[in-house]
Amino acid sequence: MVWGNTLGLAVALALLTHAAPGTAAERQKPLGVVELFTSQGCNSCPPADAVFGDLAREGKVVALAYHVNYWDYLGWRDTLSSDDATQRQYDYMSALGTQSVYTPQAVVNGRAHMNAARRGEVESALRSMAQGNTGLQVGVSATRSGDSVVIETDAAPKPVGEAHVLLVYFDGVRPVAITRGENSGRTVTYYNAVRSLQTAGMWHGQAARFEMPLSEMAKKGENCAVLLQATGKDGAPGPILGAAVVSTTLPTASR
Repeated sequence: MVWGNTLGLAVALALLTHAAPGTAAERQKPLGVVELFTSQGCNSCPPADAVFGDLAREGKVVALAYHVNYWDYLGWRDTLSSDDATQRQYDYMSALGTQSVYTPQAVVNGRAHMNAARRGEVESALRSMAQGNTGLQVGVSATRSGDSVVIETDAAPKPVGEAHVLLVYFDGVRPVAITRGENSGRTVTYYNAVRSLQTAGMWHGQAARFEMPLSEMAKKGENCAVLLQATGKDGAPGPILGAAVVSTTLPTASR
């Protein structure tokens, strides 16, 4: 599946050019990418939200929280949920061969999933992938330059198939007082809730450069994670090959 709105005005909104080859040290290589699937209406989720919050604050991983909406019928509508978040989890279900969707679920580097409340399992997956050949293999940088965000990638260390440059827009910290449903009476602090996803273009394994308008990105979220994600059969999300994060918040006077 192609996420969000593919940038139709490719020349105006995402300029892709071949860049001079960089070295891995020149680009960001986080320990990994942790995607949490959670819900304010799920009473099993607060422990996982706490684990995820720790990972987000530590800053070693790209941490993204997708609030699904299929638990809303239990009496509380998740204030951070979206159809896109739910669809991404269903696409991972197909890609990873799971029998159903569930919360709380963590997906590490697009390659493996586990109960997100089990911090040891999440950290073990991150370490083993980083030490092997299934971690983030491609350096990516995302920096602000004037009115633009410049995204640059290193070349892949080995040939890759089809991959997307996926932009995942998310906000920072959001405390939410839950007044109904299974978590009624709790105030839970949520980190890095995803607001929208957008495919900026294709990536073919070569060093590349994208330039995006900051003003347009700022409308979609406080921050943006750039993921180089391989695509599998029928466009299902595959392994994440590289990642970086940039703030898209504009100065107050520029809003």
